[in-house]
Amino acid sequence: MTIHRINPCKRWSDITVFNGIAHFVEVADTDTSADIKGQTEQILAQAEANLAKIDSDKSRILSVTIYVTDFANFDALNEIWDAFFPEGCAPSRACVKAELADPDYLVEMAFVAAAGDKYK
Repeated sequence: MTIHRINPCKRWSDITVFNGIAHFVEVADTDTSADIKGQTEQILAQAEANLAKIDSDKSRILSVTIYVTDFANFDALNEIWDAFFPEGCAPSRACVKAELADPDYLVEMAFVAAAGDKYK
């Protein structure tokens, strides 16, 4: 089976797809000075763009691991999260408190999604 690597570089690939399942990670890449809502909105918009690259969409997200720096931001994150997913399409998820690589990051998300047929 083929492993598809989208935009690979020495350290990572933007998306890795194997057997129709895609894996990718997002942090706020536009404005790291934004609050948790702004960073979450950026991450989810970036996720939608990456899903489109693999002929997928947010209804095909299977699982997300969410890394947050402060659980005091949890309710605000959930507000954006709940508005993002169509009814009945929320993926499984885990939320972990973590120190992230850049102190300006408030949240990081690791996605697993079903890719389009050409990636099987």
